[in-house]
Amino acid sequence: MKTKKKKRNENKSSLVIGGTTMMGLGVGFILLKYSVMFFLASLLIGVAVGLIAAPFVTEKPQKNESSSL
Repeated sequence: MKTKKKKRNENKSSLVIGGTTMMGLGVGFILLKYSVMFFLASLLIGVAVGLIAAPFVTEKPQKNESSSL
């Protein structure tokens, strides 16, 4: 019995969440000279955009034709 190894980045949703968080962090560092609240807001917006976009980039698993119920 061979077991399939999962690839490290098989699920792309974590990459989307992390990427948008990093973008929010970058924008936050630019806005940090104006206010700390702008920094926190941009970081939270980055996380929120990633959480909203994550379901749209996930791949749906293919149905196995050998198993029929």
